[in-house]
Formats: sequence, structure tokens, C-alpha cells
Amino acid sequence: MNAASALLSLAEDALGMRLPIRLRAWDGSEAGDPNGPVLVIHDKRAIRHVLYSPGELGIARAYVQGYIDLEGDVSDGLRVMWEAVRNARAADEDAGRPHITPRLVARAVGLTLRLGIIGRRPPIPASESVLTGELHSRERDQAAISHHYDLSNDFYELILDPNMAYSSGFHYTPELTIEEAQTAKLHLICRKLGLEPGMKMVDIGSGWGSLTLFAAEHYGVHVTGVTLSSEQRDFVLKKAAERGLSDQVNVSLRHFRDLSESGVRDGEIDAIASV
Repeated sequence: MNAASALLSLAEDALGMRLPIRLRAWDGSEAGDPNGPVLVIHDKRAIRHVLYSPGELGIARAYVQGYIDLEGDVSDGLRVMWEAVRNARAADEDAGRPHITPRLVARAVGLTLRLGIIGRRPPIPASESVLTGELHSRERDQAAISHHYDLSNDFYELILDPNMAYSSGFHYTPELTIEEAQTAKLHLICRKLGLEPGMKMVDIGSGWGSLTLFAAEHYGVHVTGVTLSSEQRDFVLKKAAERGLSDQVNVSLRHFRDLSESGVRDGEIDAIASV
């Protein structure tokens, strides 16, 4: 059995379902559905990443380093695979979830030895954030936010809707576009908060200002956004100026636990949100 066939068989047995993909291994061998999306393992270190960091983290590290790839449109390929998982779970609700047994582990060890996969842990990608310190300490949160959100506003504008919302929309009907679902979500939040003109609101983790700007523009409230990202703050303030909302929108560059230092006091807030 070639590398591709052996790996695909192992993966299918572990997940309890047939995978609708064509697998091409580093040695040129292929196996699987000839009409399915082609998953290419360029380097056996991809498997090593998954062995040392099982699940999505190992796969992500292998992808970022170019050890694996999906030919064609990645979203189309993922859509095909998730559709197969949903169909399989109609018959078996555990389909697509790893079934790790001692026998499967022994088989995997034998396969990795035979294919020469066993080796030292691959280094993590240079682009990956390495955080230190106590969880959710000010310093750790600052490092995490800066690494992720200060990447580039231009980049996030490519992947987000016009509102620049960075959380799921409200699809109250499946026909809604992403933009419509995001707008529906923002209206829902504002209604639940009972916002009225002149109220004072705090938006913790305000991001690129989707809720901050929306509440100010459509509900007439005064909003203080809170973020640790200087890129996000500059983006929101620029958008507020462009829309004539500078008198209603302020963005505080600080940890939410230090909110009082931005001039916000207990008893002065009518609504608070963290989306």
C-alpha cells in the first residue's frame, strides 16, 4: 500500500467515515475520490505537526508552513468536506469525530515508522504568536491583541463585511447575505440594549467599530469603544470623522479593566456591550 492509500485509510478509520477527497502524498502517490478536492501533502513534516499537535492546530501549522495545501478554491474544498460530514452524521452522529483506540494508535505508529515520518518536533511557524505570562494579564492580552489585530486594516477589509464585524451575523432567514446578516445582528443588539438618542454606551472589545459606529449613527447614542489595538482605534476614529460622528464616538486604547481611566464612571453608563 502506497503512502497516500495508507494515510487516507488511517484517517477514514479514525474519523469513521469516507472522505470525499483525493489525497496526494509527498512521494507522488495518490488515493481517494478522483473527483474530489485534492489535498496535497508536500512534506511528511505535515504529519509530524499533526502528531505533535493533534487537531486543528497541527493542521494549521502545516498549512502555514506550506507542508500541505488544497488545490483550487479552498472554500469550495472545505464546503465539500463539511457537506460529507453532515451527510455522514445523519446516519451516525459521531461520524467525523476522531475514534482513537489502542489498535488504531498501534497501526498509526507502525505506519509512521514505515513511512519515515517519526522525527523531532517541527518548529512552529515564525508568524505564530508565542504568549507568556498569566492568562488574561494586561501584558499578555496586549501582546495577543497587537499580534492579531494590528496585522493590517487593509487585510481585514478584504475578508469582512462593509460593517467590519468580526463575529457571526444573525441569519434569521437563510437567504440573507453576510452584510444583511451582520446588519440584522447590530440592530438586534441595539434593540436588546434599549438604546435611545442621547444615551451613553460602552463597547468593550470594539474592534473596527461595527457596533460602535452603528449605534452612534442609527440610534443616536454616545459610544466609548475600548480596544488594545492601535490599528483598530485609528480605523474607527477615521470612519467616525468621515460619517460626521466624531462628537458621538470615542475610542479608548486601554485594557477594559482600566476603563475608569478613560473618564467613564459608574452610574454614567446607560448600556454596555461586548460582542
